[in-house]
Amino acid sequence: MTTLLHIDASARSDRSLSRKLSQAFVEAWVERNDKTHVIVRDVGHNPPPFVTEAWIAAVFTPEEQMTPEKREEIRLSDELINEIDRADVIVIGTPMYNYGMPASLKSWFDKVIRIGKTFTFDLDRGDYPLEPIMSGKKLVILSSRGEFGFGPGGVRETMNHLDTHIQTCAHYLGVNETHVISIDYQEFGDARHEASIADAFDTIPVLVRQMIEERQSQLSPA
Repeated sequence: MTTLLHIDASARSDRSLSRKLSQAFVEAWVERNDKTHVIVRDVGHNPPPFVTEAWIAAVFTPEEQMTPEKREEIRLSDELINEIDRADVIVIGTPMYNYGMPASLKSWFDKVIRIGKTFTFDLDRGDYPLEPIMSGKKLVILSSRGEFGFGPGGVRETMNHLDTHIQTCAHYLGVNETHVISIDYQEFGDARHEASIADAFDTIPVLVRQMIEERQSQLSPA
C-alpha cells in the first residue's frame, strides 16, 4: 500500500492550473497502482490559521503541563503531522504568488515543522542542530507560474522562491527526493503557454511510471 498526501494551495477552483496538474498526477498514480491510499488536504480553500503567541506557547509546553486549551491549540498541527507521517509521497499543487508560496501553504508548513514532532534540536551537532525525525519521503511539486525562466540557468532563476522554499522546508518533513513539474507563461497566454501546459501534462505519466517502478524495485525482495 502506498499513501499519497495530496495538497492543493491555489485560491482558485476550476480555473486553477496547479489543481489540474496535481489531480492529473494523483489520478495517473492510482491508475497504475490501485493499492494506493490518498489523503486530501486543501489548504487553498481551507487554510490553516496563522501562528499565534498562544500556539507557540502550547508547542513549547511540556506534556505534563498541557491544559485542555493548549491541547486544542495544537490539535490541527497534530492532525497535519499525522498525515505527513502516514504519507510515502507528498504531492503539492501550488501557484507561484509574488515569486513564492501562497500564504496558506506557508501556514501549513509553519504548522507541521515542529520541534519534537518533525525535527529534533541538539546544539551538540554544531552549526546544524536541527535534524528531521522522519525520512524516506518523496515530494512532487506541481506549480503554475505567470512568467518564465525560473529553472536552473533561467533568466529568473534567482527570483524562484517557490520551489527553493518548499524544498528547504520539506527536508524537515523527511523528504529526500523532489520532482518539479511546472507550467509557465501564464500571464502571456500565448503559444509558449499552451506548449508549457502540454509539456507539463505529458511529463506527469512519465514521472508517475518512473516513481512507481523505482518504489516497486525498492520493495521487491532481493
